Amino acid sequence: MILKIIEHKLFSTIIITLILINAILVGLETYPYLHDQYGLWFHWADIILLWLFTIEIILRLIATKPTLTFFKDSWNVFDFIIVLSGHLFVGAHFITVLRILRVLRVLRAISVIPSLRKIVNALLLTIPALGNISLLLGLLFYIFAVLGTMLFAHIAPEYFGSLHSTLLTLFQVVTLESWASGVMRPLLVEAPWAWLYFVAFILVGTFVIFNLFVGVIVGNVEKVEKLEQEHEGKMAEPTQTEKDLAHIKQEMLELKKLMKELQKK
Repeated sequence: MILKIIEHKLFSTIIITLILINAILVGLETYPYLHDQYGLWFHWADIILLWLFTIEIILRLIATKPTLTFFKDSWNVFDFIIVLSGHLFVGAHFITVLRILRVLRVLRAISVIPSLRKIVNALLLTIPALGNISLLLGLLFYIFAVLGTMLFAHIAPEYFGSLHSTLLTLFQVVTLESWASGVMRPLLVEAPWAWLYFVAFILVGTFVIFNLFVGVIVGNVEKVEKLEQEHEGKMAEPTQTEKDLAHIKQEMLELKKLMKELQKK
């Protein structure tokens, strides 16, 4: 009975709605005049939402057989910790922590909405590959930072005066945020060849490295979708026990037909 309730689409819709209401209330609470005027209402609304989420977790725990398998799913553990922490950090001394936890409850939308969960799972799969790409990007940044400091420190010390300031400048350049008008063109006045440095960095850093990031993420999203389709296909296929039961049922039906024919004779 409980399993049918939590697997119903209406149940998921209600939980998503509650998460959205929680997100709206957290946002409204950031306005001082609203918080001062309706602070008590925000407090009681948060308590009600917390207990509704607690009931949801309890229902899911009861429906899971055996109960400990509930914690084998990392998303279930995430939901459990978020809700449990809301009960643990209660008190005036933890008001900032409580506000942070209210915001974190919005992240529960990821575990509830399958499409978001699929994207996050794909991102988690990309971590090993992204580590190697990040290492390559780090080497690229370091090489261009050293070159930029050596070449332009005396021309634009505010951008290339030291290694760490050059790294910050390159981060601005690689995001393509005002790199031409804000960084490159002032340098061209004293160093007309400086465009070679920036064009080379953008071609390698932005158009090559970041496209590798995108390619890896897209590939893993497709991989997750394929794994889920295979899993759903296996779930749809009848097990050997189900096949045996169907075979026995068919034999019983044939036997009944035979008995009726014999009775007629």
